[in-house]
Amino acid sequence: MKRALRLHLPMGVGLVVVAAFGLALEQAGRLDAQSLDRYAALNKESRIAVLGARSAPNRYWLTSPGVLPGYQAAAPGLVSPSFTAAQQTAGQAAYKESCASCHGASLDDGEFAPPLRGPEFRSAWFGQPADALFAKIETMPPMAPGSLGTEKHAELLAYIMSQNQLAAGSTPLPSDIEALRTMLLPGFVGGPSGGLAARVPIPPSPPRPNPLDRYTPVTDAMLQNPPADEWLTWRRGYDGLGYSPLRQITRENVGQLRAAWSWSLPAGPNEATPLFHDGVLFVHAFGDKVQALDAATGDLLWHYSRRLPMGVNPSVKRAIALYGDKVYLGTSDTHVVALDARTGRVVWDRQIADQKAGYGLTGGVTVAKGTVIAGTTGRAGGGNFIVALDANTGEEAWRFNTIPKESEPGGNTWNGVPYEKRNGGSVWVPGAYDAAVNLVYIGVAQTYDTGPYRNLVEGQNNDLLYTDATVAINPDTGKLVWHFQHQPNDQWDYDWAFGRLVLKLAPDGKALVGTGGKQAIFDFVEAGTGTYAFSFDLGLQDVVIGIDPVTGAKRINPRLIPGGGEAITTCPHAGGAKSWLPDSYNPDTKMLFVSLVESCMDLVPVAAGGRGSLTTGVRWTLRPRPDSDGKYGRVQAVNVETRQTLWTMRQRAPMSSGVLATAGGLVFAGALDRVFAAYDDATGRELWRTRLNDVPNSAPITYTVGGRQYVALTVGNGGAQAATFPALVPEIRNPPDRAASLWVFELPERAINTNE
Repeated sequence: MKRALRLHLPMGVGLVVVAAFGLALEQAGRLDAQSLDRYAALNKESRIAVLGARSAPNRYWLTSPGVLPGYQAAAPGLVSPSFTAAQQTAGQAAYKESCASCHGASLDDGEFAPPLRGPEFRSAWFGQPADALFAKIETMPPMAPGSLGTEKHAELLAYIMSQNQLAAGSTPLPSDIEALRTMLLPGFVGGPSGGLAARVPIPPSPPRPNPLDRYTPVTDAMLQNPPADEWLTWRRGYDGLGYSPLRQITRENVGQLRAAWSWSLPAGPNEATPLFHDGVLFVHAFGDKVQALDAATGDLLWHYSRRLPMGVNPSVKRAIALYGDKVYLGTSDTHVVALDARTGRVVWDRQIADQKAGYGLTGGVTVAKGTVIAGTTGRAGGGNFIVALDANTGEEAWRFNTIPKESEPGGNTWNGVPYEKRNGGSVWVPGAYDAAVNLVYIGVAQTYDTGPYRNLVEGQNNDLLYTDATVAINPDTGKLVWHFQHQPNDQWDYDWAFGRLVLKLAPDGKALVGTGGKQAIFDFVEAGTGTYAFSFDLGLQDVVIGIDPVTGAKRINPRLIPGGGEAITTCPHAGGAKSWLPDSYNPDTKMLFVSLVESCMDLVPVAAGGRGSLTTGVRWTLRPRPDSDGKYGRVQAVNVETRQTLWTMRQRAPMSSGVLATAGGLVFAGALDRVFAAYDDATGRELWRTRLNDVPNSAPITYTVGGRQYVALTVGNGGAQAATFPALVPEIRNPPDRAASLWVFELPERAINTNE
């Protein structure tokens, strides 16, 4: 006869368990031991604990820090841990001998391992039973897991707790895993309260729905055709269009848009676009941090923080990625990290380049067919590369050099300069993907060393492949299928390294890949072959004076090539009329919406030995256009099918954010004066605006939770776009103590219900 066990669950937990695992649990029902064992086995990886009380062996409680993080501290019978001063002292000695070389002498200053004290550590481990942290300690040291023995592990845990503001007592900390499961590491320590008293039962927390409980894996099909209410990549889906079919917020009611909630991010520049899936917002923040937030309420679900090695400064990132049950990010020390989307725990961590050699990883990552793809930036000799990692394991699948070696195709286009002395070819943003032809489209930037290539050496080629080009790569093999060079031998820093759009102008027409460079010229080529289709110029540049209608080759004004010994003025500035700020394309109306800045530059020769902006011996400075009326910011709407501009919105403040277009007839964009505004997508008329606490440097997104549409945007001054143009508008003074935040906007209930 099977033994029946009585389960006592906090309100609502039983229903979640039933939904997740199909077990016939009731609020206080009965469950046989075999089913209980099956339940525990199913949840081994998620650390759902089945806890038994010695005084009542047939009474069990479930606590779920992994799958049910909203119910931390919800299990009756859990007590706060206790340890003795002797254990603390012994643990300190063990730490110095076995742990300090990686984690640092002070527990938070190690070069090779994360901190073991402080708010970031406590955020990751406190607020859940002590067995989880003990189990992690048992996997150490890395070269000999478990070699110290359980008693020594308990002493190490005691020492770590003592360094996180918990006080020693008279009761020893047990080394038995079952006993540790009954002990709850307090969610808050220190402060005026003195921390939680030892071995005091914690009353149940109020039940709170957690969207991570119903988180589902992100599939290839979802990325190819995202659900209307989701925002799964930095431009919503594989095609890079940055357009949302949501229409609850419209031209008619956008004037009532209001702040729903906001969330303070770590201070610093923020260029990363949030992602949304299954009720959760994933936000990248300065300092290599990622946070998961309840997208309806703004509640923190988990927090990840990377410990950077000594001497490595944090850098901005522009994109994280979702795939399967993981979140992927690039780091300032040129690693790619996979996090468990439900818990924020590291699944794998792979170094792809040496940051000390000059490589960066600011563009972020993208995923195509189970492959995580990242491109490096920087001035390292030999140039940059694109690397692909297996999404499940992090194992490297392939690597593509954005500057080819002499023996590779395109390797003879560098004016005879040896490979190791070539540089540039950075990848600034993630690529787009077309599953129909199985190609990833990535933009490659210019060289930083223009001098050796200005004048053609006899018998050589100085096109400088694959700079200022679109490269189409098979994600399975890493092989280059085709390339299209938009601007050979870029002598102005006018790189074409930004987002790629994959679109069709007719349902049965050929797919096209389109992109624009800093000159605000857009090229479109056939997605499968790279064959040139057409171009259009938005009218803010003067270097290109003609485009071949058959090949797309650009004819340059020779008087505007720098390095000839005289000062010249050319438009736009090297900061770009268009920069990396992403565009948005409405496939129904064929309208492309672009965020722009009107400016020019003087290219002035520098004295011999002087420092120039370009190695042709010139330094650039910022200036208005010759015909400027003092309006620098510009959003332009262009019909890609007819190549005609529908409208242009111009304003004083330079644009600083990407663009979001929606089926509600709206275009959202932000500017250097901290204004975030919505425009009529048919006329460009401003319909709504708000003033933010800092400069928006990323791109807005929109999503739906519980039948309500939200618009979200991160702010954080200091990115290249926001730092380039303030001299044009000296009256705009932004906060000197830079802040960063996530803003989320919604309509009031009356506007939703009445469709006002």
